[in-house]
Amino acid sequence: MRPADRVGTTGARPGALGFLTDTTLCIGCKACEVACKQWNQLPLDDFGFTGHSYDHTGDLGATTWRHVAFIERLGDAQGRRPTVLQPFQSHWLMMSDVCKHCVEAGCLQACPTGAIVRTEFDTVVIQQDICNGCGYCLPACPFGVPGLSPTDHKAHKCTLCYDRLVDGLEPACAKACPTDSIQFGRVEELLARARERVADLHARGVTGAYIYGDRAVGGTGGIEGLNAFFILTAPPEVYNLPRAPELPQRKTLPAFLTTLGAALALGAAAVLALRGR
Repeated sequence: MRPADRVGTTGARPGALGFLTDTTLCIGCKACEVACKQWNQLPLDDFGFTGHSYDHTGDLGATTWRHVAFIERLGDAQGRRPTVLQPFQSHWLMMSDVCKHCVEAGCLQACPTGAIVRTEFDTVVIQQDICNGCGYCLPACPFGVPGLSPTDHKAHKCTLCYDRLVDGLEPACAKACPTDSIQFGRVEELLARARERVADLHARGVTGAYIYGDRAVGGTGGIEGLNAFFILTAPPEVYNLPRAPELPQRKTLPAFLTTLGAALALGAAAVLALRGR
């Protein structure tokens, strides 16, 4: 498919389904986490003390496919630091993180068994009956999404509720979200909705709002955009997201050439040493 046939600035294929997660609407209720675990029959997380405020799941993993991050920041909603008059001012940022179902998925490209496939909905799914647990997909994901299960030793991540999609149902997390922070649909429609929302936020004074997941921010480095993208109000690093992610595979050729150059240099040095005897 030619780049001109892709949707907008996300690079998504026409008809692709995905998520728009608007962090300005998230209230941290964790309904998405619970719905995800219930529908996909994922085990409970350890509810011990984590030291991360209200965040008991910590991160995405083999048994956590939706993760609500709680980020407490000093200063106001515009990122301005406390002053003498308002020394204790703080606010919360909350975001429901998920697999990005990248347009060009590093995990899919790295999988040696063909266990990771792109579905008819343009989502990325790991076929458990084919996965051999090699773990190659883990470092290949710029966002650190897939995880190896300690139970079956296979890789797991969000499927965007593939079993619900084939029956015409929306994913469990989006269905359960009470504020529409998680919105499901065609990527081209979600992108248009996101642009309108960002423009509205700017008009309301939230000038730091932007879309994370197009080719400019979040979908960089050969990823070509994200089918699950976000509206953020702070730098990506605040949400534990890379500012300019890149497919690791793009570094394979430079690394090979560097290794080859080093080998040739060592060979030449060895020849010169032998001639000098």
